[in-house]
Amino acid sequence: MSEVVLNRPIVHLTPAAVARVKALIAKQGDPDLGLRLGVKGGGCSGLSYTMSLDKTPTERDYVYEVEGIRVMIDKRSARFLEGASLDYNMLNLLEGGWKWSNPNAQRSCGCGTSFAPKEVQ
Repeated sequence: MSEVVLNRPIVHLTPAAVARVKALIAKQGDPDLGLRLGVKGGGCSGLSYTMSLDKTPTERDYVYEVEGIRVMIDKRSARFLEGASLDYNMLNLLEGGWKWSNPNAQRSCGCGTSFAPKEVQ
């Protein structure tokens, strides 16, 4: 069994997010790296967003490509991230960074790194 390859994104990456991820991959010096997105229990609102660079999809992953970036999301996280958008903006040292917009969030914490999911039907 292998990962499920999709022809549509689960999470939309803005042009700024794409540029930042490409810069992070270039800094690592390994063009085989991709972006792993997910959620885990924790944070002040219930679920926290996770993000890392990774090479190898697992059989539990959905995989798709955005402008040359391989994106991997585990199937459990996908239901909480479907339709979300990830942006990157660096205004200054105190503001900016990664910003999630998630239609599956009932509420989010003030810093935007965790959320309470809507009831799943």
